[in-house]
Amino acid sequence: MAGELQMNPQMEQIHGEIRDNFRALANGFQKIDKIKDSNRQSKQLEELTGKMRECKRLIKEFDREIKDDEARNTPDVNRQLNDEKQSMASLLALYMNTLGNKKLELFDTGAGISEPTAEENVQMASSMTNQQLIDSGKKTMDETDQVIERSKQVVEQTIEVGTQTAVTLKGQTEQMGRIVNDLDTIQFSIKKASQLVKEIGRQVATDKCIMLFLFLIVCGVIAIIIVKIVNPHNKDIRDIPGLAPPAPTRRLLYLRDHMGDFQ
Repeated sequence: MAGELQMNPQMEQIHGEIRDNFRALANGFQKIDKIKDSNRQSKQLEELTGKMRECKRLIKEFDREIKDDEARNTPDVNRQLNDEKQSMASLLALYMNTLGNKKLELFDTGAGISEPTAEENVQMASSMTNQQLIDSGKKTMDETDQVIERSKQVVEQTIEVGTQTAVTLKGQTEQMGRIVNDLDTIQFSIKKASQLVKEIGRQVATDKCIMLFLFLIVCGVIAIIIVKIVNPHNKDIRDIPGLAPPAPTRRLLYLRDHMGDFQ
């Protein structure tokens, strides 16, 4: 293809590197169908992904070279170069689609979905014309755009859910803060109440001691009064102030009244 197209040396070098990368991709996809170990498959897919990035970079450089030489080339040469660029871009898109399918197969084994193998895709791409490759690439890019659009919607929904979750968490955090403050207030109130209960307990104990002391005094006074009444001649017990001495018996009064008659 490089000999049929009129290219400058830089463009020919880029074109050759792109073709070398495409051959490496074809061989890589043929090898990956024979690999059974998932770890080796994953490593091979990473290598293929790196090759595709390199192809994408080289195709962009090829496009810049076309634009730089556009004024010096004839319209027919420019058309051929652009067709070649579109063909390479479509083939790269087909490889990218195959890579995506392989990644899905790797992470979703046993799903029962029958996808074309990488070797079949390479053979199909080799048998297609440039126009068919362009149409297939456009279809793949449209499907990719749809997938990207759905991914954007999922991301937007995720961001919205995350925002709502953040607002909810903020409200719950503020509520927890208020609960903590209320708990501190309740704990302080309980501490003050405990101190007040202790003070009341000490006061009640003091009042009980005073009442017990008064009760003992009253009991002592009552006991003295009873003893004084029962044994009025007991000199060991002093008269209680305000309490009249016991009245003399009737016999004593009679003797005192008639003592004068005997004299």
